[in-house]
Amino acid sequence: MKHAGKFKKLIQEHPEPDVWLRHLEKDLMPFWMNKEARTLEKGLFRTYRSNTGKIIPDNPRDYPEEIKAALADSDLKGLIELDYNFVRAHSRQTYAYGVAFNMTGNLEYLKLCKQGAEALMEAFDDENGMFTRQNKKTGQWGEKYEQRNSQDLAFCITGLGMYYYLTHDEKALFKIMQAKEHIFKDYFSYGRGYFTWLPKAKSKIDNSVEIAAQLDQVYGYMIWLTSALPEPHQTEWKEWLKKIASIVITRFHNESYDANFGHSAKTMWLIYEVGVLTNEISFVIFAREKMDIILRNAYIKKTGSWARCFNKDATRDEDKEWWSFAELNQTCAIMALNDPSYLGYLNNTYKYWFDYMVDKKHGEIWPFVSAKDNKPILKYPKVHSWKTCFHSCEHALFGYLTASQIKNKEFRLYYALKSEKEIKYNRVSPYLFRANITKYNFSKNVTCVSFCSLH
Repeated sequence: MKHAGKFKKLIQEHPEPDVWLRHLEKDLMPFWMNKEARTLEKGLFRTYRSNTGKIIPDNPRDYPEEIKAALADSDLKGLIELDYNFVRAHSRQTYAYGVAFNMTGNLEYLKLCKQGAEALMEAFDDENGMFTRQNKKTGQWGEKYEQRNSQDLAFCITGLGMYYYLTHDEKALFKIMQAKEHIFKDYFSYGRGYFTWLPKAKSKIDNSVEIAAQLDQVYGYMIWLTSALPEPHQTEWKEWLKKIASIVITRFHNESYDANFGHSAKTMWLIYEVGVLTNEISFVIFAREKMDIILRNAYIKKTGSWARCFNKDATRDEDKEWWSFAELNQTCAIMALNDPSYLGYLNNTYKYWFDYMVDKKHGEIWPFVSAKDNKPILKYPKVHSWKTCFHSCEHALFGYLTASQIKNKEFRLYYALKSEKEIKYNRVSPYLFRANITKYNFSKNVTCVSFCSLH
């Protein structure tokens, strides 16, 4: 084994699984467990808070500096709409509480995930799926049906999906299916062969073709929820996952491959995981090659970090964007499960994440960090309509699961199942991965499941 010594050293230097549990509990969740974060406002978790976690004052003169800077920057238009709470933001926060419970077994996190899920079950618009935002003062729901896009609606399902993944609650499953069927009925165009951005009945005047409309049906809920579903839903969703992966490959491959490195990486690891889940080896082969190229293009050896994208002049934009950095780490972790050489990237990029991406004073992850001085770019608020705890908590879960396999250790996850049969029916999985169950301790409150051999 020519590289055995090198690989052994890389594995030894890789963070232990407990590092990710501490990261979740010490760096991330304190920001989401204060009163301002946990309290519902007209039925939803607050979309906007300051970088310190405080409520945004009503008077614009009293806005925190990061909110003032974002509102004054035309490039950030749309991120800050203080009159509204967004359902997708509430849904993603609900998801994060569920991830925290899944990793720790702390019932306080489960309580908040349930609270968030119950609020999502109320955010339905009769026959038109889910609402996407709510006026903070009046409680009135919006947007209008014809203005709701399919990416937004996918992430509105995310929190409900996580609650079901943990509990197998049939009421949640009913609402998930209601929301999913609305998207697939009103947004998937058989004539065009893809999901439209706006409802297809309104899309005659909308010629936009968006990869996110396809991809985030997979990412937002389907890829990690499918294995928890009863039949016939599980088989039906697997067929749709294969279909969506084929759509992305045939219609969007060039676009996804040339875009933001994080976006490209996420596209490929989703195709890869669809292939593994559905036994479509052609997807696995296709994606692995592209994932390797993306990681090599994105890696900055000097700082042990990831670049964002190629600029038009073929140089790299080396500033750090939180979600892109997380997606590249997750891509690299998937590759490292089968090839320890990828730890040569990952051990360094994890160190960069812990050293520079974490707000060590107030918690959570900085949205943008400058490549010039490794300091946060403060015109980007730490919380806005697209930035919650979704990516940071998924990143922690990925780190915990994959580190356990890399270190050859069993790992525990926690669920709140009503029946022991759910485990025996093989409907309990470690997120979007697969693993062998070594033992479990079933109870009516918390079921602890131990796994090994993650793949």
